[in-house]
Amino acid sequence: MNESKTYLDPKVLSRIAGLELRARLVVEGTLSGRHRSPMHGFSVEFAEHRPYSPGDDLKHIDWKVWGRADRYFVKLYEEETNLRTYFLVDSSGSMRYRSAEMSKYDYGCTLAASLAYLLLMQQDAAALMLFDSALREELPPGSSAAHLRTMCELMQKSDPAVRGSPTGSDESDGSDCARRGTNIGPVLHEVAERIGRRSLVILVSDLLAPCPERLPAPAAEVIAGLNHLRYNRHEVIVWHVVDEAERTFPFDENVQFEGLESDERVRADSRQMREAYLREFNRFRTEIEDACGRLKADYCLADTSEPLDRTLSRFLASRMERR
Repeated sequence: MNESKTYLDPKVLSRIAGLELRARLVVEGTLSGRHRSPMHGFSVEFAEHRPYSPGDDLKHIDWKVWGRADRYFVKLYEEETNLRTYFLVDSSGSMRYRSAEMSKYDYGCTLAASLAYLLLMQQDAAALMLFDSALREELPPGSSAAHLRTMCELMQKSDPAVRGSPTGSDESDGSDCARRGTNIGPVLHEVAERIGRRSLVILVSDLLAPCPERLPAPAAEVIAGLNHLRYNRHEVIVWHVVDEAERTFPFDENVQFEGLESDERVRADSRQMREAYLREFNRFRTEIEDACGRLKADYCLADTSEPLDRTLSRFLASRMERR
């Protein structure tokens, strides 16, 4: 195992240290923190009125309403609460692709670890779920430095580029373990059912899966899973991790393409297929982004060729402005 992969980049952390990741929608928690909760109490921000019941503290009666309506009403308030975030990280075979310094998996894990670090500094809780065709590893919510180290160790152990290698090196032997496929839709449905408390769910994935008709996984499957999460009132952020070569298709000669989640090999003239590929890639990306907009979920395209600190700083600054 490559011990250098800590997924906590000091440069990234220094750039995002002054920014906060806060839930825009209502979330639940059990501790007093920074985020709004639907659990009503008698503190922080006013929420609504309810009729007075015998035994209610008289100091919470709204006397102005009594003066207008000649009836007693008690003021309810929203309670500030901690945020629970579930990082759902794709560890399927396609995530090991790279044309630059970092693979999609390394980039996605560094992104998840950086956001988890930021959340823990806010005394919020972070959980980790690793998946490919099914949920493979799960770490329940925690908020300590030791918990963050465990998250990084679990992501490192699940790296698709090394888990298929008997030596634990960075070069996979091409085994079935390294080539595990993706099945995002059912995984999202399972996560939506398993998370009971309203939370923030951060999906980190290239959203690709083997498909006989087209390269990306059908958008409908992904969108149905995201809709299930939102129906259960979870807030959702989708980090669509792509390699620059996948986004631009720079190949200009006869190339043999090898499947990362299957044994299939295809030789093709890349110049003839570039236009069709880019049209399909952009169509799929736009479908996901538009669906996220309708669902009030954040969609973020993360290109591995862009410095991660710049990607995160732009996202967090934009999120704070929207608040």
